[in-house]
Amino acid sequence: MVLVGPMGAGKTTVAGLLGRRWGVPVRDTDQDVEHTAGKSVAEIFVDDGEQRFRDLERDAVAEALTAHPGVLALGGGAVLDPATRAALRGTRVVFLEVGLSDAVKRVGLGVGRPLLLGNVRSRIKMLLDERLPVYTEVADHTVHTDGRTPEDIADEVARLVEHAEQAEVGA
Repeated sequence: MVLVGPMGAGKTTVAGLLGRRWGVPVRDTDQDVEHTAGKSVAEIFVDDGEQRFRDLERDAVAEALTAHPGVLALGGGAVLDPATRAALRGTRVVFLEVGLSDAVKRVGLGVGRPLLLGNVRSRIKMLLDERLPVYTEVADHTVHTDGRTPEDIADEVARLVEHAEQAEVGA
């Protein structure tokens, strides 16, 4: 199962909770990219540029989708790549949707988030507006996260996924 959504949606945190609940491994493609590059996402952006990061991200997602048997959290912009969207077909995808106010609170001043340089609130709004159609395109389910605890969000995701799997078995 794959979690998608913008920065601040709680993908990594919720993935960890779901992994523990289901007893499966958890993976985060941003962490995979950092491991491959030997530096942080922010350093990749500064040293090598966004395109290099996106190339590493696309490769990390493709590898994780074929090799990882558990819960996978994708970086916020991973779904912008057409190859990634195509690779997600046939995989259960949950979009963790977060509103502007909650995203800004969760992300803070954007330290370590190169796409947020400048006015954090306006950059987050632009990214949310730009990416929303793509998130909804790839998602089987959408879970609204505003004002909710990670545990509550994980519970809803688990219910949706478990219900969908039961329906598939019964079909």
